[in-house]
Amino acid sequence: MELSYIREFVVLAETGNYLEAADTLFIAQSSLSRHIKSIEMDLGAPLFDRTTRKVSLNGFGQAFLPYARQMVQIQEEYENVLQSYLSGISSAITVASIPSMVRYNITDVLAGFQQANPRYKLNILEADSSQTLQLLLEEKCECGFVRDKDGLFDGFNKILFTTDHLVAVLPKTHSLAEREYLSLEEIKREPFLFLNKNTTMYSICENACREAGFEPNVAFTGLRGENLIDLVAKGMGVALLTKRPISGLGHEDVVLVDVVPYVTTSICLVYPRQKKITDPLKSFLGYVQNYVKENGTVDEK
Repeated sequence: MELSYIREFVVLAETGNYLEAADTLFIAQSSLSRHIKSIEMDLGAPLFDRTTRKVSLNGFGQAFLPYARQMVQIQEEYENVLQSYLSGISSAITVASIPSMVRYNITDVLAGFQQANPRYKLNILEADSSQTLQLLLEEKCECGFVRDKDGLFDGFNKILFTTDHLVAVLPKTHSLAEREYLSLEEIKREPFLFLNKNTTMYSICENACREAGFEPNVAFTGLRGENLIDLVAKGMGVALLTKRPISGLGHEDVVLVDVVPYVTTSICLVYPRQKKITDPLKSFLGYVQNYVKENGTVDEK
């Protein structure tokens, strides 16, 4: 009997749902179903009562569950001991992330994971989403926090981490500065300040303007949002940026006005589909999933 199948049985017993259990285990639902049937064949009896929506332990399954949990616990304990014995740090994981880590609480996740899993060496690479795509393709990182856009990461598994939306950064003296929201069409004649052309944010802003029916006059592009904001304060144009990374900068000579219709962006953790998931990556994915469950993903507009 495969020990890994026993762990899958425990997770299914606790969730009562094949889809949720498969997501937690990072395996296909069909694989999970096949593994459970294998255990039942080895034991000589079914473990669950099945309905179309959920599964529940039958009497035989309830009798087996405490022993299954003990087996899983023993396996985890001896693996940890052996890994610690073989090397002070058993293995490493490299995670890429968009630069706005603090405002999206990504640093909380990275630090929390490292503290909870000292046996894993966590390497962090700061990179734009398009750069992270290249890092993943070249196998220079196992996963990455990215700003998802236009199917750029359709070939990857994704965990939605949080969302954000576009705002117009205007000088305080601008005629629209006291508005709660504005349309891009209302500022289409302004010179625009965007983040660099090779970034995902540039594409998001450019596409938003085109969908509003005009080609933006991009007067300046830069690496850092605070530089764009300072230029706005000095009357050089208006900037389009996502709200959360800049909401705490506190520049008193500019205002942030929500763009409508809302242009929402998703911050996701992405990782390859067709590749074996290592133990450090599995632990990290599980940690992120738990963080999202506890804290939610909603962008408070």
